[in-house]
Amino acid sequence: MKDMETKTKVWLTSEGKPLIGAGKVALLKAIDEERSLRKACGKLDISYKHAWNVLNTMSERLGKDVVTTVRGGKDQGTFLTEEGRHLIREYEHNREFLEDSMKDEGSWENIGLKISARNRIPGKVTKVEREGLVSKVTLEIEPSVLTSIITSEAVERLDIQPGDKVFAIVKSTEVLIGKK
Repeated sequence: MKDMETKTKVWLTSEGKPLIGAGKVALLKAIDEERSLRKACGKLDISYKHAWNVLNTMSERLGKDVVTTVRGGKDQGTFLTEEGRHLIREYEHNREFLEDSMKDEGSWENIGLKISARNRIPGKVTKVEREGLVSKVTLEIEPSVLTSIITSEAVERLDIQPGDKVFAIVKSTEVLIGKK
């Protein structure tokens, strides 16, 4: 059997709608590097119109502009707003956390799971950390502890509190949380 590797896909949502994922992060980073939407589009080989649509959708869903444009003069161009920079940081923080969690095979072995399996495991919430658009929910699953990153909206919708009895739904790309 060939060596297998776990892969994950991360994106942040707002009100259940995708806000930013790897492609949008690449667009924002290219704009930041090039200081020009047109040059960023050339670098990523995407159309200018598509890029503007993506940026407008992100800004609408966020309720704040992710880029600003300065026209005319030597300082003209397209630049990230602080909100755009914050989105990149938030995305990368959550992507790194998830990747680190998936690499820790010991945590999977402690509860007898194969990474590619789909499972529903009962557990108890021990901690909820809200961090902007996403939350870290820590579950006690005897004899181990599991942390899941889910949207803060899901935490509120499910009314997840420490002490709640929940179940973790583990599949090859995600750890989800459900509540009875």
